[in-house]
Amino acid sequence: MTRRVRRMTRALAEGYPDAHCELDFTTPLELAVATILSAQCTDVRVNLTTPALFAKYRSAADYAGADRTELEEMIRPTGFYRNKTSSLIGLGAALVEQHGGEVPGKLDELVKLPGIGRKTANVILGNAFGVPGITVDTHFGRLVRRWAWTEEDDPVKVEHAIGALVPRKDWTMLSHWVIFHGRRVCHARKPACGACLLFRDCPSFGAGPTEPAAAAKLVKGPEAPHLVALAERVHEGYRPGKPTG
Repeated sequence: MTRRVRRMTRALAEGYPDAHCELDFTTPLELAVATILSAQCTDVRVNLTTPALFAKYRSAADYAGADRTELEEMIRPTGFYRNKTSSLIGLGAALVEQHGGEVPGKLDELVKLPGIGRKTANVILGNAFGVPGITVDTHFGRLVRRWAWTEEDDPVKVEHAIGALVPRKDWTMLSHWVIFHGRRVCHARKPACGACLLFRDCPSFGAGPTEPAAAAKLVKGPEAPHLVALAERVHEGYRPGKPTG
């Protein structure tokens, strides 16, 4: 299992050398806010919403003292805007009262803040503070189960199970690689199996089209030509059979 996971991890690293957090931010506070807004919303929509928001609300105190109606209207496009507004105002107040207005860099302190669960905390730690963390979002959980890295459904159990298979230093980048792959190749309903660079090690190969040309049409994102070329290289001279490892 560990050897297979390491092979797949190396392949993902080659496939997505520029993988990164797709939420735009410049400070830990901005990332915390963007991550809260990203719940049940695309990163693209959040990134369209946050420039005006970040320009108006520059500090935790700004969020704590925000006019609710005005803040709701600004974040309305991200959905669930009333609940998110409550989280942002509460977050600002908690940061001012408990942390001098600064976002803390420790998991146990982050998860006590309004709107910050373990997933959001790991996003903040890994991308704003450089502290390794595994972000178990919908894509991550779906893919690691599809790959038989774990059978767990609970996000915390998934995090611990995968953390035991992958070196800690790679946790943050692994999250990005897997999420990128889930958005671009390994789709929930129709994965691009025939254009996937992981096909030799994937126990779910065949869940989607296996013919390379048909599968290539399903690959999304700016990396599509690169990913298809890598998959073609892996496929060269290979006869379909059971995944290795």
